[in-house]
Amino acid sequence: MSEIESKVYKNRWIILVNVLLATFMSTLDGSIVNVALPVMSRKMNVSMGKIEWVVTSFLIVVAATILIFGRLGDIIGKTKVFRFGVVIFTMGSLLCGCTNSLQILVVARAIQAVGAAATMATNQGIITQVFPARERGRALGIIGTFVALGAMAGPPIGGIIVSTASWRYIFLLNVPIGIIVFLMTMKIFPKSNKAKSEKFDGMGAVLFAITMVALFGAMGQGQNTGYNNPIIIAAFIIAVIAFIFFLIVEKKLELPLLQLNIFKNSLFSISIVCAFIASIAISASNIILPFYFQDTQKLSPAVTGVLMMVSPIVLSIVAPFSGYLSDKIGSEILTLVGLIFNSVGLLLIATLNQSSPLIYLMVFIVIMTLGNGMFQSPNNSLIMSTVSKDKLGIAGSVNALVRNVAMVTGTSLATILLYNRMSYKIGYRVIDYIKGRDDIFMYGMRYVYLFVGSLCIIGAVITGIRYYNSRKKHCI
Repeated sequence: MSEIESKVYKNRWIILVNVLLATFMSTLDGSIVNVALPVMSRKMNVSMGKIEWVVTSFLIVVAATILIFGRLGDIIGKTKVFRFGVVIFTMGSLLCGCTNSLQILVVARAIQAVGAAATMATNQGIITQVFPARERGRALGIIGTFVALGAMAGPPIGGIIVSTASWRYIFLLNVPIGIIVFLMTMKIFPKSNKAKSEKFDGMGAVLFAITMVALFGAMGQGQNTGYNNPIIIAAFIIAVIAFIFFLIVEKKLELPLLQLNIFKNSLFSISIVCAFIASIAISASNIILPFYFQDTQKLSPAVTGVLMMVSPIVLSIVAPFSGYLSDKIGSEILTLVGLIFNSVGLLLIATLNQSSPLIYLMVFIVIMTLGNGMFQSPNNSLIMSTVSKDKLGIAGSVNALVRNVAMVTGTSLATILLYNRMSYKIGYRVIDYIKGRDDIFMYGMRYVYLFVGSLCIIGAVITGIRYYNSRKKHCI
């Protein structure tokens, strides 16, 4: 072991802490503004339909660029790409906290997202590089836990910040953390190897970015303009055509942006599908609950933040334990049990009405989060264990991509279904909370939770069949 390698090995846990900080910030910022949306909507004097672009713009750009940065990390070095991501994310955060314009805020969120994508695409590769095989699984499991924590802790942390200070500090708090992480990447992170002479798949990158932006842009804007709008219809058509061409290009290239043969592994593909379903459920719930707490239950952002801390607290206790347990009894049974608990919690929330005691919701959230905690770490372990070492980076990028696409999908589908059902119930088109008509919101909210609960049941059935077939093979 060289002197440089020895130094990196010695500092591996410090490197992990810095990777966790960047990862937590990146995933946190995908959801932290959710609880602040009502406040930001009032401060900027814009509708909820428009202010939601603060959330969706971030998630769309991450989804559109994460594969690009994953591939660039393989070519020019993961540390270089990670460091670039930290700088861009920090600059975007500063700009977010210094503007009063919705348009500039959305652009700043897109800049943040570019940085977030660069860090998320390379974090697992860096950890794989600095940790020996005997510790690698534990380190990757910790990253998976922090990813889930970031997604779930966003709303409560955002609520506390909004209640005690300006919404701007949601973004400004990232700046000192980003500076610290950047300095540490300069000091102790592994040096990037010499850039490879491999050709970058520019055509695939452009086609994939067009697909993501057109698809999720149409899903988000369609809530405001209606889905029968010719521009929205054209955007959906463009997304489908671009994705078809993307698949054709990827199949032809020797070194594509996305190696499609990785999906031939059924265990990998099923685990990715289940991760997609679980992330949709998390993001859908995170976008709905702040409005339930603040508008239906008439609670302050501070109380909302405290109540929404229940999920990340439960997750932080359950996820590490489930990761440890998966080493003892296997990951497949835990993912199955986790999805079942998740389904039950989501469907129980669907039974609530505007006069239901708040304690019922908190119990149901605990059940839902127990499921998430049992599912996340074992499923991440399954994803990373089903591929060879030379494909760990690809698997990590695909996992991060699917998670972020699911967050965009969950946010979009939840609001689409919510406003559709609210419009149906009241008899005219609505894209905002109707003051004095809590029953209308609860009607729409019920359908959202029925939908994501049913999705998780489908995931549980798929996982159950996989587990049954796996046990059957072992018995033969």
